[in-house]
Amino acid sequence: MASDLDSVKVLRALFNDMPRAPQGLSHLETMAWIQRSMQDFEGGDMAYTIEHITRHSMLDIVLRMREDGQLQDDAAFDETLALISTPEGRTTFMDRCITAQKCVDATSRLINRAKRSWSDPQPFFHVQADEVQRFVRGEPSGPGPMLAEFLAREDVQGIGVFDDAPARVYAFSWGFVTEDAGVWNVYVAEVWRRGTVGFFERFLGAWRMESETPADSEAGACPVPVHVSVDVGIAAFSSLTLQADPAQVDGTTRQWLGEVFLARMLPYMAARALDEDYDFPLPLLDQ
Repeated sequence: MASDLDSVKVLRALFNDMPRAPQGLSHLETMAWIQRSMQDFEGGDMAYTIEHITRHSMLDIVLRMREDGQLQDDAAFDETLALISTPEGRTTFMDRCITAQKCVDATSRLINRAKRSWSDPQPFFHVQADEVQRFVRGEPSGPGPMLAEFLAREDVQGIGVFDDAPARVYAFSWGFVTEDAGVWNVYVAEVWRRGTVGFFERFLGAWRMESETPADSEAGACPVPVHVSVDVGIAAFSSLTLQADPAQVDGTTRQWLGEVFLARMLPYMAARALDEDYDFPLPLLDQ
């Protein structure tokens, strides 16, 4: 196993240029200092949060490689520490990791194709009609057990996803949706229970597939409204984010969001994203 000294070395290399709170501050003063640091960080508090998530991911990768990979060699370990101690080096390291992961994914796809024929999974959940209609009418249910479970998570508290509780929350049996001025963030419970970070790209790939070749043929008769766009959920730590110009959000838009996206598309998207053996076509993820 990686030693405590190894962990300290990696932490120092990764976070040597991140701001540190002065010693001797009270708890409240420390929290206020952290808040100011996040706001003053280049790109703002969200950029600060994403940078922390990225560097902690690198921490996990390096320590795993130190335990049972090529970094068991002390010289290779020291070389990697020097590499990740600079912004350019961290970019190089992550590029190497991404390349290695693509090789692993390609091998996994070949193995999956060899052991079974490709098929679409069944919907991961079924949406209740009354929940959909409540969303279409724009009647938030308010915070519920699912939101409470999400907010209680250590990773959610650590990055401050909801410093203030969302004003408009729609609770579903499978999770919840928040709404704020033409932005809808979708939170699927099984996703956060398995670790949200690992599903950002998979949900975007699932969206691309479902919006082009829907598993539900009825959804294909209702194309995505031109003023509705989709983005990865990293900014809100959600499964997926949909957005539209508030001035263009009318009853028809809400009907599509509820009756087509939430009720028909999302169950298949979640099934594809959560199936570890599901093989997303490469062109979709590389667009």
